[in-house]
Amino acid sequence: MKDNQNRTMIGQRRTSLKRIAIAGASLAAMQTHPFSSAWAQNTASWTSKPIRLLVGYPPGGPVDLAARSFGATLEKVIGQSVVIENKGGASGMLAAQTIAQAPSDGSYLFFAASPTISIAPHLQKGNNFDPLNQLAPIAQVVEYANVLMVNKDLPFKTVSDLVAFARANPDKLSFGSAGVGGSNHLSAELLKKMTQTQMVHVPYKGGAPMLVDLMGGQIQYAFDNLPSSIQHIRSGKVKALAVTTAKRWPHAPEIPTMAEAGLAGYESSAWFGLLAPGNTPKFIVELLNKHVSAILKQPEVEKIYLEQGAMPVGNSPEDFGRFIGAEMQKWKTVVNDTGVKLD
Repeated sequence: MKDNQNRTMIGQRRTSLKRIAIAGASLAAMQTHPFSSAWAQNTASWTSKPIRLLVGYPPGGPVDLAARSFGATLEKVIGQSVVIENKGGASGMLAAQTIAQAPSDGSYLFFAASPTISIAPHLQKGNNFDPLNQLAPIAQVVEYANVLMVNKDLPFKTVSDLVAFARANPDKLSFGSAGVGGSNHLSAELLKKMTQTQMVHVPYKGGAPMLVDLMGGQIQYAFDNLPSSIQHIRSGKVKALAVTTAKRWPHAPEIPTMAEAGLAGYESSAWFGLLAPGNTPKFIVELLNKHVSAILKQPEVEKIYLEQGAMPVGNSPEDFGRFIGAEMQKWKTVVNDTGVKLD
């Protein structure tokens, strides 16, 4: 039964991401990209090699699927081969360190998930990796809301109900995560930190088995990416108490924010972004940024991302760099204050 549920969840994610790739490919075929001439003028001094887009997680997972959809769309737009290379391990850090040492000629790019950049560097002992100095931000691609969910049979109707119970019953509530150091895990640690409560963390090897146990009552609550959970929320299999972003999510406006639910100042999200080796020439970074931003602003691509719970971003390299710096400092504080460690 659990295997069937897991396969169903994975199939739903793949279908959603394939729709994004199809929309992007159709868009590229229909329109002349506004930056194609600038790209062509610089290609001779850039590279004729295929672009290697590294992913820090194994094939088949949500990061890999999103990267393949994004890579296929980018390939259509720029007219240059984009090859996905998976280098899993250490929460994506092996891929990040590979990119940091790769040739800075534009032939290597990194499709990064937020835990790799803003959380993992603070969890690994002896780690000297510094994303801001060793990588070149190109653009944040999308932002995902996390959502706080509880088992449907529990009496909690609000975040305040859950927090009140946790305060009165230390270590009586258990929460799941897709693994130590992920955005859903740290979202729960931030909740514990801000409410000064003690709850038991149960890490899983992925979000699908975590959701199965949440629905079955083996754990009481969990944070998860909204796209992975929205169908279970709307079918009544779990109860959603709040989204973790500063504003309500466009395609789930019925779910309040954590701040609206009584926890002022709480904000957390997951994101994917595009980065390059630190010394990549500025003109390559800028051209790629313009391509990414233009792709994400197209109505068809934007609509599909929003429907699946992802907010297209497409910010500037400078804004993305500032965002990464703020994220790193925020999660460093949470890690230090809560004592989170890798197993």
